[in-house]
Order: sequence, then C-alpha cells, then structure tokens
Amino acid sequence: MRRARCPAEGRGREWAEAQRGMAGGGAGMGSGSGSGPAGQDVEPAAPERVLFPPTFSVSEIKNKQRRHFMFLRWKQQQRKEKLALKKKRRKEREALGDKAPPKAIPKTIENQRIYDETTVDLNDEEVAFDIATDEFAPYFNRQTVPKILITTSDRPRGRTVRFCEQLSTVIPNSHVYYRRGLALKRIIPQCIARDFTDLIVINEDRKIPNGLVLSHLPDGPTAHFRMSSVRLRKEIKRKGKQPTEHVPEVILNNFTTRLGHSIGRMFASLFPHDPQFIGRQVATFHNQRDYIFFRFHRYIFKSEKKVGIQELGPRFTLKLRSLQKGTFDSKFGEYEWIHKRREMDTSRRKFHL
Repeated sequence: MRRARCPAEGRGREWAEAQRGMAGGGAGMGSGSGSGPAGQDVEPAAPERVLFPPTFSVSEIKNKQRRHFMFLRWKQQQRKEKLALKKKRRKEREALGDKAPPKAIPKTIENQRIYDETTVDLNDEEVAFDIATDEFAPYFNRQTVPKILITTSDRPRGRTVRFCEQLSTVIPNSHVYYRRGLALKRIIPQCIARDFTDLIVINEDRKIPNGLVLSHLPDGPTAHFRMSSVRLRKEIKRKGKQPTEHVPEVILNNFTTRLGHSIGRMFASLFPHDPQFIGRQVATFHNQRDYIFFRFHRYIFKSEKKVGIQELGPRFTLKLRSLQKGTFDSKFGEYEWIHKRREMDTSRRKFHL
C-alpha cells in the first residue's frame, strides 16, 4: 500500500534539495578562476537567500520524549518572558512614583459574575425581618446551645469512620453514633427527644465519603451536599498537632445571595456562639463558584504585621444539591431549591450562592 505524503514532509524535502543544490553551486563557483572567457575579470555573483525549514508546532514532533522536552523548554521560555515583563513594569512604576497609573484589575470569572437579583443587602428591611424570624434565630439570639449528632450511612468503612471522628474534634459538643440500620425518619425523633440541634449524615460510595446531609432540628431546613476531595489529617502535609478542645472561630466567606445566606447561617449554627480566642483555632467555609471549601487552621502572630497559619485537618469540598423545608423526608418533603444542572448552569459566570 502506498503511503501518503503529508505537506510538511514535502516542504522538508524541498528545503533539503534546495540546500543541496546551493551547496553544489557553491562548490562549482569555488573551483573556477574567477575570470570570464575573454580573460576579463567578472564580479562574483551575490549570494542567494538561505532557506530555513518552515515553522512547525511542538505537536508535530512525533518522538514523545523529544516532544515533551521541547514543550518544557517552551514553557520555561514563556515563564522567563513573563518574569522579565513583570520586572520591567515594576521598575517603570518605581520610576514614576506617585504618578504611576493604578494597577489593572485582572478579569476573572468571579468579578465578571452575572448579577443575581437575590443578592443580600443587610440594610434591607425584608432581609432583616427574615433573619430575625428564621429557624436559626434562637441560636443567634443565644437561646440555644448547639448539640450535634454525627452519623453515617449503613455499614461504614474505616475511612468514613475516621473522617467522622476527626470531624467531631472540629465541631464542639458533637457526638458520633453509628446507624445500625435505622432509617433517618426514626433517628430524627430520637435526636429531638435528646435535645440535639443538628444532625449530620456522612454518606459513602466505594469506601470513600461522597455526600453530606445537614438537617437543622427540630423544624429544618435540610441541606444535601455532594462531598469531594476529602483529606484526613495524616494525608495533609506539614500538618499541625491535634486540635485542642477550645471553641474555634468561624469564617464564612462569599455567601452573598439569599440561598447562600441561609447556607452560611446553617453552618454557623453548628458552632457555639462565643469562640475561645486563646485556642487560636479557626474553621473556614469559603464559597467560590458555588463550591464550599472547608479548612481548619491554627494561627500564631509572628509580629504586628505577619501571621503564621498551620492546617490541622480534615479538609473537604461541598457542592449544594438541594435545600428542603423541614426535616429529612425524601418522598413527601417540600424543596426550596434543587440544583438542575441542564437548566441552571447555562453560563459559567452564573452562581447561586
């Protein structure tokens, strides 16, 4: 079967033939005496233009190792050029001093976000009324003390059990119990009778935690999250020592819409209202592009301007699937919000929290 020749290969052969022709022509010219047939001196001919191989991309290199090597060299050159441009701009700004123009704000998906009509304005009377009368108002009014029950799906594996135990060290006044085949509809009345304020259920799939159900007792609401990127303490590099029993501080970042505000208040109600600053521990719920990142750190003041932090673990990421009114009821429950990916995720710059 005859092999087809690609255009790049043809150009390479033409370039090689042209180079060989020029080399032969140069040799013939060098062997002559440099004089014409009548003995007259003839001026040497002007050198012809040197032909270089056509430009090609790295992807055209068929050798895998050579292609990877050339790609690394190209990335290194890109970094050098970017660093040189950054140094040049910094020198220009230092030379101009106060007359230097303001720094340009880079465009990101976050600052190009589509405006949401439900963005919370704390000065709004309707928002203030909802905050004062919602299910979490007794906690923020210091009328209740959080008491959390942490349980798992049926027959949990070792990784899920260890995650629940480490989560109980992060949330004060939390207790871990195993399901033992009980349905949530039977567990919730028992929790209410024992004065638990919240129920956390960790689900797993293939021995890996992949879901979290958070139900506020006794009247709800109930949130269902998809869980990913779970890291236990032993899997975190440069981790600190075991956390102490001090009540940590809580940071809720970037919960701006009415839905996000409700989710943030739900997370805040898991921790006692008065943190113990002597413990220097902080639990962070950071919302970015509707993904909620949880981190648990210990901090120390190195100076008046510098602060050092050390992660204690565990860490995980949550993605809200649904928010249900009342306690958990998968059949007859009324849902406030359900994530419908095909209908809601029409734009990368549209966020719901």
